[in-house]
Amino acid sequence: MTTLMVFRNDLRVADNTALWHAQQSGDAVIALFCYTPKQWQAHDLGPNKVAFIHAHVRALSEALAKLGIPLLIRSSKDFTASVKDVLKVARAHHVNDVHVNIQYEWNERERDKALDAALAKHDITLHRHVDHTVVHPSAIQTGSGDYYKVFTPYKRAWITHCIDQEIPQQELKIKKQKPISLKADPIPDRISGYHIQAALDGPLKGWPCGEKAAQKILRDFINQRVKGYKTARDVPALDATSRLSAYLAIGIISPRQCLRAALAANDGRLGGGDVGIDTWVSELIWREFYAHVIFGFPHICKTHAFKRQTDAIAWNDNQSHFDAWRNGVTGIPIVDAGMRQLRQTGWMHNRVRMIVAMFLSKNLFLDWRLGERHFNQHLIDADFASNNGGWQWSASTGTDAAPYFRIFNPYSQSARFDPDGEYIKTYVPELAELDKKYIHEPHKAPDEIFETLNYLRPIVDCKKTRQAAIDAFKSLGKNN
Repeated sequence: MTTLMVFRNDLRVADNTALWHAQQSGDAVIALFCYTPKQWQAHDLGPNKVAFIHAHVRALSEALAKLGIPLLIRSSKDFTASVKDVLKVARAHHVNDVHVNIQYEWNERERDKALDAALAKHDITLHRHVDHTVVHPSAIQTGSGDYYKVFTPYKRAWITHCIDQEIPQQELKIKKQKPISLKADPIPDRISGYHIQAALDGPLKGWPCGEKAAQKILRDFINQRVKGYKTARDVPALDATSRLSAYLAIGIISPRQCLRAALAANDGRLGGGDVGIDTWVSELIWREFYAHVIFGFPHICKTHAFKRQTDAIAWNDNQSHFDAWRNGVTGIPIVDAGMRQLRQTGWMHNRVRMIVAMFLSKNLFLDWRLGERHFNQHLIDADFASNNGGWQWSASTGTDAAPYFRIFNPYSQSARFDPDGEYIKTYVPELAELDKKYIHEPHKAPDEIFETLNYLRPIVDCKKTRQAAIDAFKSLGKNN
């Protein structure tokens, strides 16, 4: 009996829950990946992430071939078409069971409902498995049966759940199967609507391809950097973070593999061990929390703020300010450095993500959705739940968000986390020769120095705009 495994954001062989179960339920497995470029465009996926997906579909096909599993390719345009294509493949190969790993976003959930119904009409069973997170978002709820809105109690409940359920100590192994007559499809050279070659030649060069590369990055991080993670992670000039986010986003490595590596280095503890490892485990749990939030509160997936009352905020409408922000020409060095890093590399340091997000939503007082969309269009590690969660945290519209009156001062953030201006000078070369006395606020340098920099003065006064944002949020509270 043949079973079908449909890949989505789980482009790996090792420790793949659905693939493992597919092997257990049949004599042979065939695999399928559907390109859905129109759906990706509707979800604002940019060429960097699409190129990363494309490169890993190719790597996946090669890895599966070594196991005797052919990967079929369909150009499905969107989710509706992908449902039809999965059904066609299942029927053509007389499949009784289809296995998928669950995706938690609203459109993806609706697609799987439609797929389940379409397959059931032909007596084909859809099996859904937890893989993108360690636990299913619905598995952890409050005592009253609600979804958590605050991270700290969620984290306690998550740890208790994982201790009680016991995280599997061994990863799921996929076996080589007996050869079958079906051949793998060729990987397409082009993707409709996307020009990915520039991404392949540029930003993606900094991201090695494949499962083995991701596992090496994990090993190197655990062996060399994780114990200093608590403090070093906030310094953008240092290579101190795990750099695994892009691989987790499309499933080149599983969160279980990451958690096992952390536990092995932390004497089996989920907390109360090495402070650096504990902090990184907490970041993995944040990832689980944001998936929990979009699953439990699906209105977030429909462009709404988590705090629905904040949808009434009258955000500024200033295209020139948005253009300055996205192009990295705001006159505020740490903000400009972050936005230029994003354009050049398809990635941005997490501390700087918070700084630029808060500057957009509080100092420029522009709708956080503009920033969320821009990040999604450029980030190689774009992940809806984490990206949305981070933006709504910064804008004070989300679950467990920063209080509206807590607004980062980009100058003090810059001085604290990039004291010598190393990060700034890397991405804002106009300031490369500027003394660190002025590197964070070059507009305060004497005129005879500033005028030689080919740099601009700040587009807004951070002190005044901070107060304006606070007043706007206070006014919202009075009107609701």
